[in-house]
Amino acid sequence: MALTDPLGDMLTRIRNGQQAKKDTVLSPSSKLRARVLEVLQREGYIRGFSEDATGAHPQLRIELKYFEGEPAIKHLARVSKPGRRVYSGSKELPVVRNGLGITIVSTPRGVLSDAEARTANVGGEVLAEVF
Repeated sequence: MALTDPLGDMLTRIRNGQQAKKDTVLSPSSKLRARVLEVLQREGYIRGFSEDATGAHPQLRIELKYFEGEPAIKHLARVSKPGRRVYSGSKELPVVRNGLGITIVSTPRGVLSDAEARTANVGGEVLAEVF
């Protein structure tokens, strides 16, 4: 069965893994997924990730992060979906929880957090929101 939203699938695997108190989760590898994980790691929402190429298809091994037994990610949601793409300019980027969360944006300069996109003065497709 073909996947219509690969990024949404990875975000769901992360949510499910944290709900089940897993240390790591696996997701099929792609460049976009790796760039989104880099942003999550830079912002401190996951411990890290690595590419696991032992099987027929490369996988991303995502190390989840917990603080005092609670997941570091309270909310992880896809904003721009295959049926409805959401774009935003650098001035109109959404603010999540008054700046306590982040928005992940796909820009011409790569996948960035909302703060990095504002600093670089670029907009793009709003991929997900995290807090």
